[in-house]
Amino acid sequence: MAAILPDHLIQLESEVRRQQRRKGLYTVIGIAIAATIAFVGIDMANRSNATPFSQGISKIFDFPIDMIRLSTELGFARWMARVWEFVPDLLVTLNMALLSTFLGAVFAVILACFASRNIMPSATVVMITRRMMDLFRSFPEIVIALILLYLMGKSLLPAVIAITIHTAGALGKLFSEAIENIDNKPLEGLASTGGSWVSRVRFGVFPQVLPLFFSYSILRLENKVRASTILGFFGAGGIGQALSTMIQWRDGGRVTAIFVLLLVTIVALDYLSDWIRSNLAGQRK
Repeated sequence: MAAILPDHLIQLESEVRRQQRRKGLYTVIGIAIAATIAFVGIDMANRSNATPFSQGISKIFDFPIDMIRLSTELGFARWMARVWEFVPDLLVTLNMALLSTFLGAVFAVILACFASRNIMPSATVVMITRRMMDLFRSFPEIVIALILLYLMGKSLLPAVIAITIHTAGALGKLFSEAIENIDNKPLEGLASTGGSWVSRVRFGVFPQVLPLFFSYSILRLENKVRASTILGFFGAGGIGQALSTMIQWRDGGRVTAIFVLLLVTIVALDYLSDWIRSNLAGQRK
């Protein structure tokens, strides 16, 4: 039976989606500004370089065309065999994203409880926790992972730690905002009967926000699959590392097989995420 979100949490999720659309608009504007600066820089570079940019840009499609040509020369049956060859690497990447998202969500729940003003009486604890979450999400996963890869060597662990840290900071902020928008009457009732802080959180907060927590975590999982692939490209393992190797070898059949496998996986995760989140919100008939 699908869980029904309270009206104020549905409004909160609508507001988050509105903010995401606004963020998308700002991103488009930022890209347009960056593109303008880039074109100005390219024009300046063309005047000072011996080889103009126009000659280089004309060859930008040579590599993908070459990869597609090599793939078609294999034939469909042999190319499909290369797709199945990388399914184990894809599973490694999915496991990396799933584990790090789960760990990050667990830490985010803990941080959110200490960062929510309506359930944490100490303003000092709230401030320290919020600054900690700001620090966690300030650095992209790739920056944290590159430092850990240098310290720990090439393996899955640095990527898992990096994604967990970033996820804890990003989800912690969303979770704390959800907690601060709950109905406080159950908390007041539990407090009047002598309920402890843990009891108030467990029985007064979590029943109201858990569906939203799951929704945010699943949405975050999609992003972490892509992040895991990128980190694998820098030596963290999984399908990203396989893609890096195949590009260096210029193995067109395997390169296109990995791209198609990634595309299908991301699209499938997107549909699965929408389906699960719709059921959690009680919006499916």
